[in-house]
Amino acid sequence: MADKNLVIVESPSKAKTIGKFLGSKYTVVASVGHVRDLPKSKLGINIENNFTPEYISIRGKGDVIKAMKKAAKNAGKIYLATDPDREGEAISWHIAYLLGIDDNKPCRIVFNEITKSAIQNAVKHPRVIDKKLVDAQQARRVLDRLVGYQISPLLWRKIRRGLSAGRVQSAALKIICDREKSILEFIPKEYWEISAVLINASKSSAKKKQFTARLTEYKGKKITINNKKEADKILSELDDDNFVINKIDKRERLKNPQAPFTTSSLQQEASNKLNFYTKKTMLIAQQLYEGIEIKGYGIVGLVTYIRTDSVRISDEAQASVTEFITENYSKDYLGNNVFLNKKKDVQDAHEAIRPSNVNLKPDDIKESLTKDQYNLYKLIWSRFVASRMKPAVYDSVSAEIKNNDYTFKANGSKLKFEGFLKVYKNINDGDNEKTLPELEVGNKLNKIEILSEQNFTQPPSRFSEAGLVKYLEDKNIGRPSTYAPIIATLIERKYVTREKKTLIPTELGFIVTDLMETYFEQIVDASFTAELEDKLDEVEVKGNNWKNIIVDFYKTLEEELKIADEAIEKVKIEDEVTDEVCEICGKPMVIKHGRFGEFLACSGYPECKNTKTKVNKIEVKCPKCGRDIVARKSKKGRIFYGCSGYPECDQLYWNKPVDKKCPECGSLLMEKPTKTTKYVCSNSECGYKE
Repeated sequence: MADKNLVIVESPSKAKTIGKFLGSKYTVVASVGHVRDLPKSKLGINIENNFTPEYISIRGKGDVIKAMKKAAKNAGKIYLATDPDREGEAISWHIAYLLGIDDNKPCRIVFNEITKSAIQNAVKHPRVIDKKLVDAQQARRVLDRLVGYQISPLLWRKIRRGLSAGRVQSAALKIICDREKSILEFIPKEYWEISAVLINASKSSAKKKQFTARLTEYKGKKITINNKKEADKILSELDDDNFVINKIDKRERLKNPQAPFTTSSLQQEASNKLNFYTKKTMLIAQQLYEGIEIKGYGIVGLVTYIRTDSVRISDEAQASVTEFITENYSKDYLGNNVFLNKKKDVQDAHEAIRPSNVNLKPDDIKESLTKDQYNLYKLIWSRFVASRMKPAVYDSVSAEIKNNDYTFKANGSKLKFEGFLKVYKNINDGDNEKTLPELEVGNKLNKIEILSEQNFTQPPSRFSEAGLVKYLEDKNIGRPSTYAPIIATLIERKYVTREKKTLIPTELGFIVTDLMETYFEQIVDASFTAELEDKLDEVEVKGNNWKNIIVDFYKTLEEELKIADEAIEKVKIEDEVTDEVCEICGKPMVIKHGRFGEFLACSGYPECKNTKTKVNKIEVKCPKCGRDIVARKSKKGRIFYGCSGYPECDQLYWNKPVDKKCPECGSLLMEKPTKTTKYVCSNSECGYKE
C-alpha cells in the first residue's frame, strides 16, 4: 500500500473537516497553532547579531511536534495547509524547519474556504512558502517583543506588577484616554433651533396634512441662533400669515449597498447589530469558517477565511450569487456594484468574508446552528447577497419655504424600489419614511405652531468597541485581526473598563498613558504607528528588508529606555477598597496585585499583615453549608464554581449554578445554554432541563 499523503493544518476541528473531504489517501493532523516561537522567559532576540530571533519549540507542544514528525516520517507528500495569512505562512515555515522540509520546494497549499472543491483544488496546486509573508510576520513579532519585553518590566518596577506595553496596544490606549480627556474638558455651548409646523392652505381639507419645516437661513445665509434673546428676536420678526413655498426640488435618491465584509467591518457590524464584543465575533466566525455539522450536508465550512482586508470576491462566487439573485428575487434586483479596497496596496490573496455556498440560506440551516452562529451567519450571508443587488430608490422631495427674510426647509422621501433592502436593512432603512404633502411653488401655508427649542452642544462620545475598531482602521493603526486581542488585553490589564458597550479608561490607564507619552512618544503616537504599519506592509508587498525597520526603530527605543529608567520615580496608586472586613482587626480589605494576580490584604498593613485569596462571588449560597459559592480556576485554567468554605465543604459545579432549585429533586439548577436548553439540574441522576 502506497504511503498516505500528510496535510498539516492549525486547528483540530479544521483537520476533522478537511480529512472527510480528502478521504483515505490522506492523513490530516493539527499543529494547534504555533509550534515554534520566541521564548517566554527572556527577550529571545540577539540584538548584537542584527536582531536575529532565537526561536524555540513552544513548551507543551512536545507531543504535537512528535506526532507531526511521526506522521511525516512515512508520508508520501507533505502539504502545509495553515491559514492563508502572514501568521499562517510563518507557522508553515516553522513546521517545515522542524520536519526538515525544503521550504524552496512546493509544500504549501492555501484555500480561502473549507469546501471539498477548494481543498481538492489546493492540493493540486502547491507552492513554495512565501518568504515575504514570513518576513512580514517576523518583523511584527520582533517589534512587539522589543516593545513588550523592555517597557513592561519598567512599568512593573515603577507602577506595579502585571502591567504591559505594546506597539499597538499602547497607541490604542492613548486614543481612548485622549477621548476621555476631551470629554472631561468639554464646555457645552448653547444654541437654539426654530421650526414651524405647517399645513397647506390651498388644498381641500381631505388632502391637508401637517408637516414640520426647520429654520436654516437668513437673507440667503446659514443662520446660527446662540441664545434665547436671538431666538425671541427672530420669533418677533416672523409673519404668521406669510409662509409661502418658494422652491420645490423633486428627485430620485439612491441608497447603495455596502461592500461584503472585511474583518474590521464584520467586527463593527456585529457589535452594532448583534451586540457582540469583537472577541466573540471572531470566535463565532472561526467556528463558521472551520466547519459545522449541517443536517443533510455533513460538516460544512460555511464562510470564507475571516481575516481579510479585501472586498474582492472570486469569479465563481460572483456567478453563483448572480444566479441566486435572479432565481430568488428576479433579474430586476441584480446590481453591478464596484467596491474598492481602502488601501491600494492591500494584499489581495483572499476574498472578502462571504458564505462559501450562497444557496445555504440562513433560515434553511437554522436548526443546525446555535443562536449566535445563526445570527452571525445571517449577517454575513445577507451583506454578501445585498452587495450584489441594485441600490434602493427613494422619491425625495425638498421644499424651501420663505417667511420675510427667513428660509425654512422641509424634506420628505418615500421608498420606490427596495433593491438590496430586500435582504439587508440597517436601522430605520425604509421604516421611518417621512413624506411631505402635495406642495407646489406659490402655495400659501397656514401656521399650526412655531417651536423654539434650547439645545447644548454635546461632548464627543466614548468609544464603543465598534467605534474603536473603525478609528484604528481609519488611522491605519495595527491590523483588524489584532483588534479583538488588543481590546481584551486593555480590559484584562485594567487599563480600561467596559460599561454599557463603551470603553472607559481607568486611573491606571491614564497613569500608564501619561508615562508612555512622556518617555516613549513614538510608540503612542498614532501617525508614527501608522507609518510603521506601512513599512511593515511593504515587507509583505515589496519584499523590503525587515531588519532595516527594526534597526531604525530600536535606535530611538534604546535611548528612551535609558532616559525613562533613570527619570521615572515610583508611582503610588491608591488600593481599591472592598466591602470585605479583615477578620483579625476589623479594617476593610483592599485589592493588591502580586505575581500570581489579585489578592486581598488588610488596609491596616503593616500593623496587620492578614491576606487572603480574592474570590468572585456569584450571589448563590452553598446548598450544603449556606456559605457563598465562588468562581475559581483549576490548575489547567478552567473556570469552576465551588463553596467558599473549602476544604471543610467540597461542594463544586463545573457549570455556573443559579439561585433556582430543580422542581423535581430540589438541587440547584446550572446555566447550560443550548439551542433548546437554558438550565439543567446539577444532580446528574435527575436529568431535569428547562
